[in-house]
Amino acid sequence: DPMDPVRKRHMFDVLVKMGFKEIEVGFPSASQPDFDFIRQLIDDDVIPDDVTIQVLVQCRQELLERTYECIAGAPRAIVHFYNSTNPLQREVVFGLDKAGIVDIATGAARLARKLEDTVPEVDVRYEYSPESFTLTEPDFAVEICERVMDVVEPTADHPLILNLPATVECYSANVYGDVIEWFGRTIRDRDAIVLSLHPHNDRGTATAAAEFGIMAGADRVEGTLFGNGERTGNLDLVNVAMNLFAQGVDPELDISDIDALRRTAEYCNRLPVHPRHPYAGDLVYTSFSGSHQDAIKKGFEALPGDYQRWGVPYLPIDPKHVGRSYEAVIRVNSQSGKGGVAYVMKSEHGFDLPRRMQIEFSKCIQHITEDSGTEITPAAMWQTFQDEYLPEVRRFELLGHELHTRDRQSTVTAQIVVDGEHRTVVGKGGGPIDAFVHGLREAFGTALDVVDYAEHAIGKGSDATAAAYVETIIDAGPTRWGIGLDDDITTASLKAVLTALERQLR
Repeated sequence: DPMDPVRKRHMFDVLVKMGFKEIEVGFPSASQPDFDFIRQLIDDDVIPDDVTIQVLVQCRQELLERTYECIAGAPRAIVHFYNSTNPLQREVVFGLDKAGIVDIATGAARLARKLEDTVPEVDVRYEYSPESFTLTEPDFAVEICERVMDVVEPTADHPLILNLPATVECYSANVYGDVIEWFGRTIRDRDAIVLSLHPHNDRGTATAAAEFGIMAGADRVEGTLFGNGERTGNLDLVNVAMNLFAQGVDPELDISDIDALRRTAEYCNRLPVHPRHPYAGDLVYTSFSGSHQDAIKKGFEALPGDYQRWGVPYLPIDPKHVGRSYEAVIRVNSQSGKGGVAYVMKSEHGFDLPRRMQIEFSKCIQHITEDSGTEITPAAMWQTFQDEYLPEVRRFELLGHELHTRDRQSTVTAQIVVDGEHRTVVGKGGGPIDAFVHGLREAFGTALDVVDYAEHAIGKGSDATAAAYVETIIDAGPTRWGIGLDDDITTASLKAVLTALERQLR
């Protein structure tokens, strides 16, 4: 559905806030709502001093007269008139030869100049489009544009915008760039025109065509937010701007809250933005692949907090620069590996799992995602982690312990509960963990050994909690990890040993 005046006003305000200086606000001669909206902008004096409104009109007398009636009282306005110039439309739509098509364009230009007298208070500029430029013979496009220039009489201080639409995208982006370059070199009085691009996306290459056109010498680009438009849409100006930004070039547009811009476009156009739309979609900063997730995790770990140069694999920009968080960067499904699981556990829950524990826990997660056929949320992953390593009901529970160290020999006396029964475990060894493991061997007749150990703090200062990770093995069986949490690191370590033993004996 077309935008109503309320939606148009919302879109206008957002475009102004973004930093656009020329905004096409409607087709007032073809639509009463457009006419009323433009009058509202003018009558309410809401057009900023550095913004020029642009109105679209066909090359017909009554439509031009209605357009000038609409813009009366505006401080500035671009009158954008156009007519189709390609051979097919010359023949089947208008039934005219080239001379007849030129007469349409020049007649409109003469009438527009005459109508300036009806709006002396308006600083009027002109834009002319040979519609379907990319299907028009290039030499004829130059000819008709120069004939329009003869009427408009542009100067370097008051140039004419010559807009070259790929109304229907019909050839590759590099050829578009070549034609734009040829046009810019061929047209006379180049300093008196603004060479403008108007790509459509029929071949899916509007952004590439615009970038080739800019490199070929274009001064200006027309487009929409997120590519809304006829058929497959117009050029997405956010995409072009963000491509510049990603290469370190300031597009001079405010895209710092891309989700708010997307919501505006979806509200005004009543069409959704695709989840994989460049820079703006829900999934564009998200990786499901295990190898990608592992690389992203390592990239974040290597990135200084006050980085001067962004460098994280698979993320061309820092999502925070467009108002996104890192929360959705990695999402875990059956294709994910240990890297994705480890990233979520660290970023969402603060647990920096040792590498081999990442492998062990990721297998638990993979079973869940393969069975469900869907991704697993951070909350569901945390619940699985608790069930596996931090269950509320345990077979083995540490009530307390005493530690004595003499001559590098530690003695641990621990009070534990096993299946509801109190037990005292006493052991000696080269440290608290070694002593506790020796005590458990004697108490339960098990050949428990510790293979690896890691620890870190969760949180900072007085609120920090110690997390201890212990990898264990019994005889030549599989290794099993345990985790312990406590304010005291030694207590956390002993809890981790008990968790690992319980998992070994399941």
